[in-house]
Amino acid sequence: QVQMVESGGGLVQAGGSLRLSCAASGRSFSGGGMGWFRQAPGKEREFVAALNWSGANTYYADSVKGRFTISRDNAKNTVYLQMNSLKREDTAVYYCAANKNDGVYSYTGAYDYWGQGTQVTVSS
Repeated sequence: QVQMVESGGGLVQAGGSLRLSCAASGRSFSGGGMGWFRQAPGKEREFVAALNWSGANTYYADSVKGRFTISRDNAKNTVYLQMNSLKREDTAVYYCAANKNDGVYSYTGAYDYWGQGTQVTVSS
């Protein structure tokens, strides 16, 4: 059974930084793409960032481009999201996701496995 566990969320002031981690266990994601999504209260889950297996190809939502960086360590089956210059509108539950196939995907339906989410709250 696949498990994906996020960590690193918390409360931070606007302008601050957080680094989210997501560790996958139960199987190897060799060859698969991974991504981050977020969901604010009363809103639909939205795409944040994604990268392919090698990490050479990345894609970001316009709202986070230049502030967030996605990366991965395949030896650890872990994906990271470095979030800088955080804004109040970044407040949400952040979810990591994994795809069995390689590629960069920005829609939820492309992903096969999901974490349980980690709360990020940005205060003014």
